[in-house]
Parts: sequence; C-alpha cells; structure tokens
Amino acid sequence: MIHRIAALIVKEFLALFRDKRSRLTVVVPPIIQLFVFSYAATYDLEKVPYAVYNEDPGAFSRALTARLEGSPHFRKVAVITREAEIAPLVDARQALLVIHVDRRFSRDILKGRSGKIQVILDGRNSNTAMIALNYIRTVVTAYGDELVRTAGIRAFPAVLETRTWYNPNLESRWFIVPGILGIITLLVTLITTALSVAREREQGTFDQLLVTPLRPVEILIGKSIPGCVIGLAEGTVCLLAAALWFKVPLRGNLLMLYGGLGLFLLSAVGVGLLISSLSVTQQQGLLGVFLFMVPAVILSGFTTPIGNMPVPVQHLTRLNPVRYFMVVLRGVFLEDAPPSVFFAQFWPMALIALATLSLAGWLFRHRID
Repeated sequence: MIHRIAALIVKEFLALFRDKRSRLTVVVPPIIQLFVFSYAATYDLEKVPYAVYNEDPGAFSRALTARLEGSPHFRKVAVITREAEIAPLVDARQALLVIHVDRRFSRDILKGRSGKIQVILDGRNSNTAMIALNYIRTVVTAYGDELVRTAGIRAFPAVLETRTWYNPNLESRWFIVPGILGIITLLVTLITTALSVAREREQGTFDQLLVTPLRPVEILIGKSIPGCVIGLAEGTVCLLAAALWFKVPLRGNLLMLYGGLGLFLLSAVGVGLLISSLSVTQQQGLLGVFLFMVPAVILSGFTTPIGNMPVPVQHLTRLNPVRYFMVVLRGVFLEDAPPSVFFAQFWPMALIALATLSLAGWLFRHRID
C-alpha cells in the first residue's frame, strides 16, 4: 500500500511540474506577493503628512513643533496662519492631521498651568488616525517629561485635545463596512465572469455556442451583462445592510455612488473576462480569481494606507480598480465629498474597464480563431 501511495504522490508531482503554467503559478506568484505584501501591508506609519497652526510665538511652542519636525514619523506639508486653511488641507487628504497650538501655550506653562494643544485628525481611516494620534501623544508626553526635568515645572505642561473629522468616535465599523461592500461586490462579479467561458469549455458546450449566429463580440457582451447585473444587485444589498443594519452614516450622493459602482463593475467584468479567456477549466478560472483578489485587496487601501507604502508599490496600485472605488465608497458614506473627488476616481476606472474589456475581447477572438 505504501508503494502505491508513494507512486501516486510522485505522479501528482510530475503532473504538476511538467506543466509550465503550473510551475509558474506555484513558484513565481508567492515570491512576488511575499515581497509586495510585506512592504504594503504594514500598520506602521512613516512620514505622516501634517500641518502646523501655531498661534503662540513663545519658546515652548517652537520647541514642541521642532520635535515633530525631527521625528521620522512625521512630514510637515504646510504652515497654517488662519483657521480657514485647515478644512481644505484635510478634505484634500494633503494632511492627515493638523497641530493647533493655543496662543497662550507658552504663557500658561510659565504660569504653572497646562498649555493647550489641539490635534485635528482625518478619521476616514480610523486605524491610521489612531496610530497617528498615539505618535503625537508620545511626542507631547516626552516633551512634557523633559520640561519637568529641565525647567523645574511640576505640573504636566501640556494637555492634548483631539477632534476627529468624518468619524468622531473613530468607530472601526464605519471604516471597514464600506470597504467590505466593495470587496464582496468585486468577488461576486469576478467569480461570475471568470468562470463563464471556462465553464463552457469544460462542459463541451463552447463549440456549440460558436456555431450559433452570434458573433464573438456578441458572445462577450452576453457573458458580461449577467456579471454586471449580479454585481449591481449584490452591491445594493450590501449598501442597504451597511446603512440600515450596521448604521454606517450615508452622507453623500447616491448618484455618485452608483456611477462609481457602474464603472467599478465594468472594470471587474473586464478583469473577470480576461481571466476567463485565458482559462481552459473552471479550476484555472478560480485560481486566476484568487491570484487577482489577494493583491487587489492588499493594495486597495482597505486596511493600510496607500501613502504609507513604498513609492513603487504606490504606482502599482494605480492599476487596481478597487483603490479608486474605496475612495468613492468612503467619500459617499463618511464625508459627503464634492463631485470633483469622485470624478478624479471615475476616469481611472473607466480606463481600466476599457483596457481590460478590449484585451479580453481580443483574446476571446484569438482563442476562437
């Protein structure tokens, strides 16, 4: 019995490694994903973009802001002179946080009172906001301890007051649920379309389809419409669940949301048909979905901020339609973003949809010929 099992094991290994495509699938993608994900999927923040609104000309406030400039975790992007300049920086994601030093900060410390510092955080990514807040708290605490030791100040010299925009209580559900909506919609659409042509080939009905009066482009359209309809229905169900069951605030325009959903579905259908055109069996189609889904989720900004990834990986995310749809989802749910924010996400998804659908159509005709 042992010899028979050993022979079967050898046979399976030979069948796996004799196929060039299987060898590449087993060896190359895991190595690439190891390096890409190790850099991309990190919760550590470096070079957090921040702005300073310092109303106090005293020495204590200058020393505190100098500590932030010397920290490897922060990158100053602006110096604010008016309160009205805060909102545009945070809305445009140019600054993750704004440090506001009260005009009486140094005076209060000299009088033995606690100086006041306000930190305004972008709460659209609650996890990132919490990490950045902890970094700021560490810097302020260390600065206070130093003043106690060197300046002879007995009271803790600084009080940190925080205000989080878009997600006041930093509830992780507000951040996670809209992202899950996009991922579930992508998964359902990919599986529906990636298995369509492969299923026909595996069951032997693909040749029967070719002898019908339908042209290849008509077959391609017929294969893509069910994926769009199913994805639209799935997205609507998830939208209702997020708003009604999970109580995630829906502050934006539904027209913008469904416009983004339509373009996202077209790009997902294009990727799915591309996988289906290259697959001979349903197993290969499922493997292709898996190979696309994992990088797409990791590089979408769903859990870790794209700005914290290495620059080459940030450029790689531009090919990922999920990246743009995540911005649309959170812009509608959490912040009621202006139309310009959505249009900046619409045209990349439209380009991805055009490219993938065109390539899938070419491969479809090529495989038929």
